[in-house]
Amino acid sequence: MVNLLVFIFGLIIGSFLNVCIYRMPRSESLVFPGSRCVSCKKPIQWYDNIPLISYVLLRGKCRHCKAKFSPRYFFVELITAASFLILFANFKFNDIFWIYSLLVSGLIVIAFIDLEFQLIPDSISLVGIFIGIILSAIFPGLQGAFTWQIGLLNSILGAIAGGGLIYLTGVLGKLAFKKDSMGGGDVKLMAMLGAFLGWKMAVLIFFLAPFFGAPIGIYVKFVKKEDIIPYGPYISLAGFVAMIWGHKILSLLLNS
Repeated sequence: MVNLLVFIFGLIIGSFLNVCIYRMPRSESLVFPGSRCVSCKKPIQWYDNIPLISYVLLRGKCRHCKAKFSPRYFFVELITAASFLILFANFKFNDIFWIYSLLVSGLIVIAFIDLEFQLIPDSISLVGIFIGIILSAIFPGLQGAFTWQIGLLNSILGAIAGGGLIYLTGVLGKLAFKKDSMGGGDVKLMAMLGAFLGWKMAVLIFFLAPFFGAPIGIYVKFVKKEDIIPYGPYISLAGFVAMIWGHKILSLLLNS
């Protein structure tokens, strides 16, 4: 029963994340107007806005003009709900669950906006850095610490390590390839993850992200002949893996 409630909660949050993903890069209000079809502009009634269910019943189309809705709406809701379930299975309803749920929500928005627009909103990453630092002081257990001073210090070090690693990679890549290889958004995203998860996890994310991104990057580079590859989704995925299994991965690596 609790798992179902967590899943439904994730679906509701996912529905709001869809609003953020569509409106934030277009500089539109997240509140007004209410949900509407982007084609005919007619309001979407509540019964056509039930997560997952409405999309299936309407076959992914607007009730009025029959324009197709992006399958992204369905998958964002499903991914959010599934992510919340995984977090709940590992942390139950403790402080870490709620903080990580906030972080995951930000990562989902960042990943999908970056995929479409090659853009990582500062309103999430920069604000996220400060939120991560503040929460690490209030809840030092987030950083595996017992005092607010250590929690704060670990968070700041994490932000510096996360952002610094990607920034250094970008500098070296520009020297080697004579063009930008990392965007400033990736630097701020890694700094945000480091602020929440600490420097050890930031280093782990730095090495995990290429494993997720490399196959897609190779396909885009050599098959589609495109040079711009959004890296935010792979950093975000690596961040989620670090949240759930990071300590186990580090333990296996260090003890091997």
